[in-house]
Amino acid sequence: MGSGGTLGRLLILSVRCTSVAVGLVLVALIAPTPAACARGREPQMRVLLLEDTQLSLRSDGAKPLLVQGLPGGERQPQRLQLSLQGRRLSATVDGRSMALGSSTLLTVQNDDPRGIWLGSRRYRGVLRISGRGGSLRVVNSLGIETYLASVVGSEMPHRWPLAALQAQAVAARTYALKQRSRGGAWDVKATVASQVYRGVESETPSTRQAVASTRSLVLVHGGRLIDAVFHSSSGGVTEASGMVWRRQHPYLVSVPDHDQHSPVHRWEQWFDPAGLRQRLPETGGLEAVEVLSRSDSGRVRQARLRGPRGSLVLSGGELRKRLGLKSTLVSFEMVSGAQRPPVDLPVGSVTTPASNASRISRITASVARQKPRWRPLLVAPPPLLVSKTSIRRWSAGGLQLLVKGQGYGHGVGMSQWGAHGLAEQGADFRAILQHYYRGAELMPYRPHFDPSLALKPPIKPLWKETPVLPFGTVSLSSAASFQ
Repeated sequence: MGSGGTLGRLLILSVRCTSVAVGLVLVALIAPTPAACARGREPQMRVLLLEDTQLSLRSDGAKPLLVQGLPGGERQPQRLQLSLQGRRLSATVDGRSMALGSSTLLTVQNDDPRGIWLGSRRYRGVLRISGRGGSLRVVNSLGIETYLASVVGSEMPHRWPLAALQAQAVAARTYALKQRSRGGAWDVKATVASQVYRGVESETPSTRQAVASTRSLVLVHGGRLIDAVFHSSSGGVTEASGMVWRRQHPYLVSVPDHDQHSPVHRWEQWFDPAGLRQRLPETGGLEAVEVLSRSDSGRVRQARLRGPRGSLVLSGGELRKRLGLKSTLVSFEMVSGAQRPPVDLPVGSVTTPASNASRISRITASVARQKPRWRPLLVAPPPLLVSKTSIRRWSAGGLQLLVKGQGYGHGVGMSQWGAHGLAEQGADFRAILQHYYRGAELMPYRPHFDPSLALKPPIKPLWKETPVLPFGTVSLSSAASFQ
């Protein structure tokens, strides 16, 4: 009995072990390998393009639109117009009007490489349209590499050095992937609220080359995608993230910048008494400014504003928003109207940038009237532009507030003008990214992981020598965008 029981137990154990072994083999055969995952489908982005009560879409040629969700099934019109008034949603399809349900979800796409016209811009991929909250919402779904070819051209002038465009591509890719799968109906917005995306018109051969030559590369710190924020120009020194937002990231520290050639490296902004009363209704204008604290980079962290009706304490960010300042790296003066210098260029002589110009090009045009009054700094500015406890007083009659500032934007992360400066000095995109994102590693993104995680590459990074590439089999040196 004992011998038989032992033999039986041995047989059962043998069968179980065999089953486990077979199971492990099946798992190994069925489960995708990291390389297989890396060659999988390109990550898709959902970009909120606009919210409006009226929309107009059309094809860019003979190829019609493919519209799903209309009464009667799939249709192939050349034009589609939508209008939402209250809860009444109506459509005009090639001139024919029809009523739609308020909960209608439309999908618009075509196979034309020239994209789909939405208003005055063209977009690739799929447009999903729904009526929510009293407006029509348009979300563009497309592959991230295609999306980035437009983002790079929307954020930077396409004629800038390739290294700067490549650095922008990696930062924008990292930022976008970090935003995916956070819930909601979209991942990012097409505006500066996320990163600027202006569709097909912002794509150029140089922006496509910048994206393709850095294909799938992202910035990782501690096994996670970093918050790869960026801004136009720091004014000589970038800011630590903890000085602007709640969290101090180890890779977003203050570093010297290379943006001395930026048109917004130094600037001036003027405010008359009437304008100050409008911007500061709580205080009824401005009689004194007291800078309570500054960060180590010299940016205003907190200030007290005093006026006829009382005082108001604002953070640097709130102060920038109230006054519409380009940055918080500022000092304050009060001068008489007679001291204000004349505008150097008449309005009519300033060339207005095209609607598809990059964000930096539009910023440059906006300050074209201001001829620099200082020689560019060759070193970072001093930590404090004014004393932490300095108080400027003046009477309201005939005096204006003069704000002298440096840089444009929050100042955290990569400075786009600084990236341009480093590229002009011969730095490649890796060196540029390492300068602004201290301690972050550059590696291929792994889509089989959680969107907030990335896997370290083998000893030989995939993007240097190996022909096995993430997101398909497109060559890293190819300028063709993923379709």
